[in-house]
Parts: sequence; C-alpha cells; structure tokens
Amino acid sequence: MSMTPRERIISAMKLEELDRPPVAIFTQAATISQMDKIGAAWPEAHKSAELMAKLGVGQADIFGFECVRAPFCLTAEAERLGCKVQVDKKDAAPMIKEHPFHFDPMMGEYDDPAKLLAPEEFIKSGRPAEAIKAMALMKKSHGENYALVAGNTGPFTLAGHMVSTENLVFGMMMAPEEVSKWTAAINPVVKAYTQALSDAGADVIQMSEPSASTDMLAPDMFEGASGMYIKDSLACVKDAFSVLHICGDTYPILDGMIATGVTGLSIEEKVNPAKATEKVKKRAALVGNVGSVRPLFQGTADEVKAAALECAKAGFSVISSGCGIATATPDANMKALVDTVKAFKR
Repeated sequence: MSMTPRERIISAMKLEELDRPPVAIFTQAATISQMDKIGAAWPEAHKSAELMAKLGVGQADIFGFECVRAPFCLTAEAERLGCKVQVDKKDAAPMIKEHPFHFDPMMGEYDDPAKLLAPEEFIKSGRPAEAIKAMALMKKSHGENYALVAGNTGPFTLAGHMVSTENLVFGMMMAPEEVSKWTAAINPVVKAYTQALSDAGADVIQMSEPSASTDMLAPDMFEGASGMYIKDSLACVKDAFSVLHICGDTYPILDGMIATGVTGLSIEEKVNPAKATEKVKKRAALVGNVGSVRPLFQGTADEVKAAALECAKAGFSVISSGCGIATATPDANMKALVDTVKAFKR
C-alpha cells in the first residue's frame, strides 16, 4: 500500500484499515540531537516561529517519523495569561515559577477569573501567536507529505497554572463550584487557540491535560473537572482531528475520554496496550504507548522494538511515545521505533 506519511496518519485518524500503523510522535518530540543537527534549539525555538517550525520537522527529517509537530511545552498559554515562566534551558522544558491569581480553598479566598485576557486578544501575541505562525510555516514546507500536529494545553491543566494545580485539585473537594468558575473561564481561551492552530494548517490538535490524570483526580471527577469542557474546546474543532492526551493510568477514564467526542486518545504505557484496545473497541483512534522514559530514554533499542511491536499487535492506530520525549533520548532508540513499525505488517 503506497501512501504518503500524511495520508497514512489521516487514514489512521479515520480508523481505516491499513497494512501497518503510522509511527509518529504526537507529544513533544524534540531532542538535543535534533537541535544540534537542525540548527534550531531551545530556548530560542520556544519563542521564534521560524526556529519552532525548523525544529518541529526534525522528527520526520532526521528519524523518519510520519508527522511534524510543534510547539514543545505546556507553558506558552500560561505565560501569555500572566504566569512567570522560566524559558532559558536547552536541555529542559520551561517551568512555571509564579501563578498570577489567588485561589485558596482553605481560606475561601478566590480571585475573579473575569480578569483573564480575552480569547481574541490571547491569540494575537506572545508564544501562542508564534506557534500559530509556526503551523503556517510547517504547512508550507512539509504539509504536502506530512500531517501537522499542534500541541496545546487542556482547560483544567491551564486553570491550574493560573492558580496553582495543587490549590485547584484541593478545590475539587472543598469548593468545586469555584473550580468550575475558573475552568469555564479558561475554556474559551483554549477553544480560540485550538481553532487558530487548525486554521493555520494543523491537521491534528493534540491537547495535553495532565492534571486530569487519575494520579490527581478520582476517576468520577473527570467529567466535571475536564471532560465537559474538552467537548467544547477540543472535540468541536473545525477542519482538524482532535487527540486528547492524559498521563498516568487512564484505563478507568477511557470511557469518559471517548465521551468527550475527540477523534483519538493518547495514553501512556501504564495502560496495557491489549487491554486498552479491548476497552476502546475502535470508538476512538488510540495513539501511543511506547514508554517515553523506559524504554525510549533509558532502555535499549531491543526494548524499544519489543514495546513498539506490542502496541502494533494490540491494534493501536498510531504508534507513538506514551508521553513527551526526553531531550536526551538516544538517536538509536528513536530510529528503532521508526524502523520497527515501518517493518511491521498486520
């Protein structure tokens, strides 16, 4: 079956039968090796559309993965909304240092989310605007043959960045109505950014919502904390496929993730691949779930091959890392993932 990488990704998102699944990193994919070989590196590539686009195509141009993807972190939106963010390292992702709003469930003290930047203003400047421009640049350089994946941050996670994730999660138990005010206020910003990335050329919007993990919330909290908002800000995106990524053991919330209406689910290796496909039953495309720490970062090429084959045999739609790639991940392991999946036949 002769297909371009773009055609293979699009078919996988549509749950069409293929001779093999595509292999593509839908989460953060940049490594130090890519930065050095391409000549575009963090921290500058977080801030410049041109450098972001140049580095974003690295996974395809250097290793042969079947998509291109940018940006590279979950702090761009938070910075634009007022968080103090440290963006100064080549080998580590940006870090949030200060939250701009007060949210104290213990004292019953809450800032008004109405102070947030309006959605139409949000997308006009800062690093989100650079990411939007980067999509257009990547579309021009690689869009004919490769699917463009744009990453952004989920509403519950972004609300936590505004007021501190710890306070927001604590608020789910003590003042859920105040949490809802913040997530509801953030969601139009998330929706505007999601659509702007699509309008700029992205074929897939992969939204990361790590704070909705079962490591943070009880499974029965997912719908109220995050799912109901993702239905509007991600699943309803026009002219792009939607993929929801949540870290940790998502098995208890797979049904809830599907119920949001997204095209696909990106999940970590904490969920057994065969059990995941059995539960999902092709109600959504499954993306993952080769461990980004082990085997990709800390393991051997043979371990990467074994994990990739397990996902492919289980029936994942797209073989990818379970979460964002560590910047020091060895070239040999990245290449082993690509070579193994491209040699696989169903």
